[in-house]
Amino acid sequence: MTWLLASATTAYGRHEGKSALALMAEAAQAALDAAGLEAGAIDGLVCGYATTLPHLMLGNVFAEHFGLRPQWLQSLQLGGATGVAMAIAAMAAIQSGMARTVLVVAGENRLTGSQPGGATKALSQVLDADYEQPLGAIIPAQYALLASWYLAERKAREEDLAALAVLMRRHASQTTGAHHQKPLTEADVMASRPIATPLKLLDCCPVSDGAAAFILSADAPQKGAQVRIIGAGQAHQHQHLCRMPDFAATGAVAAMTRAMAQARCGKEDVGFLGIYDSFSITLALLLEELGFAGLGKAGQEAAAGRFDRDGDLPLNPHGGLLSYGHCGVAGGMAHLAAVHHALRHADNDRLGYVHADGGVMSAHAALILERAA
Repeated sequence: MTWLLASATTAYGRHEGKSALALMAEAAQAALDAAGLEAGAIDGLVCGYATTLPHLMLGNVFAEHFGLRPQWLQSLQLGGATGVAMAIAAMAAIQSGMARTVLVVAGENRLTGSQPGGATKALSQVLDADYEQPLGAIIPAQYALLASWYLAERKAREEDLAALAVLMRRHASQTTGAHHQKPLTEADVMASRPIATPLKLLDCCPVSDGAAAFILSADAPQKGAQVRIIGAGQAHQHQHLCRMPDFAATGAVAAMTRAMAQARCGKEDVGFLGIYDSFSITLALLLEELGFAGLGKAGQEAAAGRFDRDGDLPLNPHGGLLSYGHCGVAGGMAHLAAVHHALRHADNDRLGYVHADGGVMSAHAALILERAA
């Protein structure tokens, strides 16, 4: 059994003068405080990468900085899927007996600590060096290609993608610590400047500073509601967009199917969603491929209230990457923190499903969470 003892995030946005390590330490301490633990209780550590601190052994650097001496340690790099994959690694370490209580942490000062254009250049490493990078491709342009395919293939409108950005901003406007909280309208999204047609500025996540941390353990929480991880899965079918065999089958379903098989559940048991949303098109594609929205209908269902906080299937109640913010690995970790919070305060027994992808729909990682009776 693997328990999620605590999850914590810093505020996401602008943190002038704070380093990646300082932000990570802030989130880690908040998670320890929430769990009622001292640092000495941690015997395992999983650390994500940071583009502003590209150290080969960042996990060891953080352990030294924070005063940890773990008996098991890993550092992972899977793009946006890293946060969820780190939780899966921690879960495996606990279940194998390699560690008992594991801190999972990541963060960076990507907004204030990057050179102009630095984040875009660093992230372009995920593109094909022979067929994509030489043509000047950047991540937004890759997702714009997916968006163009989506709009044509599924007969959707740009306004449908805008509806997803509006939903994320509405949720962020109700969340302390979100990078962007000013409410949006569909017209605002449509009027925002083009980034990579058909994607506009407000279809894209912001660049943020921030950090997040989880504590997973073989021991159940001693206070508050108890939440455990009951299923996990991954899928890796391609790396580069130019080699993706099918835009409609990216590997997301394979990851979810493995997680649900382990949890012995189905989509009908899920009541809370944390779905990766680096762009509005990312969210549309994942919701539809995973079967949580009809093909070409994700935006329409969002506009109709299905994914509202009080809707049939609450989605990214914190505001997601699109509005809570994107500070690298910790950006995707906030989805798990939000679902954890929702489950702890839920008045029903429905499950939480968290899904992250890295690269250009390349690496998929999924978790299923359950509130214990």
